[in-house]
Amino acid sequence: MQLRYNFRLYPTVGQQQSLAQAFGCSRVVFNDALAIRQQAFREGRRVTDAELSKLLTESKKTPERSWLGGVSAVVLQQALADLNTAYRNFFGSVTGTRKGSKVAAPRFRSRRDNRQAIRFTRNARFTVTAGEKLRLPKIGDVKVAWSRRLPSEPSSVTVIKDAAGRYFASFVVEVETRTLPEVDAEVGIDLGLTSFAVLSDGRVIENPRLFRRAERKLRKAQQALARKQKGSSNRGRARIKVARAHAKIADQRRDFAHKLSTTIVRDNQAVFVEDLCVQGLARTRLAKSVHDAGWSMFTRLVGEKAARHGRYFAKVDRFYPSSQLCSACGVVDGKKPLHVRSWTCRCGVSHDRDVNAAKNILAAGQVERLNACGVRVSPGRVPALRGEAGTHRKRPRALVGISVL
Repeated sequence: MQLRYNFRLYPTVGQQQSLAQAFGCSRVVFNDALAIRQQAFREGRRVTDAELSKLLTESKKTPERSWLGGVSAVVLQQALADLNTAYRNFFGSVTGTRKGSKVAAPRFRSRRDNRQAIRFTRNARFTVTAGEKLRLPKIGDVKVAWSRRLPSEPSSVTVIKDAAGRYFASFVVEVETRTLPEVDAEVGIDLGLTSFAVLSDGRVIENPRLFRRAERKLRKAQQALARKQKGSSNRGRARIKVARAHAKIADQRRDFAHKLSTTIVRDNQAVFVEDLCVQGLARTRLAKSVHDAGWSMFTRLVGEKAARHGRYFAKVDRFYPSSQLCSACGVVDGKKPLHVRSWTCRCGVSHDRDVNAAKNILAAGQVERLNACGVRVSPGRVPALRGEAGTHRKRPRALVGISVL
């Protein structure tokens, strides 16, 4: 299994200039290749990757592009590889062979993009020196803030500069899967906004609301940026201040999602969550709160860590009526508006809305897990899937995807 290990870089002023030159050369090569492919498309012909690589070599000999020789050739070749990947994803999205959301056609890169990146492969012969520094060709030995050791020899490293002016090194390494000891606990998770998550065992994870808490400080920084004259040095410093405020919020959200997902995967043998339509919810009046919660990142991390550590992870269909079912008798009690946080079933059992939904998600996930393993399950054995008045409703499709080791 391949993983990425990210570390903070602290280049010197001279190294920052060399990195800026490498960023610019990579961007120019990407844009030149994109222009050539677009022109070839208009003319009805096809340009191969070998032809683009040959054109790059020839352009470095011309006076207009001779400065491309000042950076590592691997960086320029990886820019062409990025363009090839972008087109492959675009055509796969158009033809339907690529899963996930639609991908647009590649666009030209700009020096004003918030994120600049270059990649070095093993052909570039980057190394970690005895002094714990990262040696990059034609850049030098860059100081690295090592938070942990690399588990194996990296196959590539990507140097990234974010909008806040910070530099990072992202290593791709091969790691072995570490299966955790089996436990009996299984959990269903109901995600929300009032509470970030409610577990089927009754535990409630409070929503940190990181953006809301920092909104006042961020608003003042953005107001100060708006007052600065465009093109001035003061505006540049104000822009960095706003970017750092956003970066701090993103770092805190990422840290929260990592810690919570690690705890849940470690303590449970199987994890089931609802497949929420985040893109649809992000177009409602709750958009700011939905983005602040970070549900997609959390569920992605749970799935990745479950696959790495031998846990079972699945998503329950978003149309499954988890909030309408009574987890005790299985009666469908109808839709309930969001302000109804607790209700009493006709069987006499009182339910907390979120805890009841989490229990139903767990029950639906367990049924489909048994079915996936080839075990025949009777609907009568699962009260959460029963209909009203003791009749058995058609079992809804509960899972849309499974990620297992």
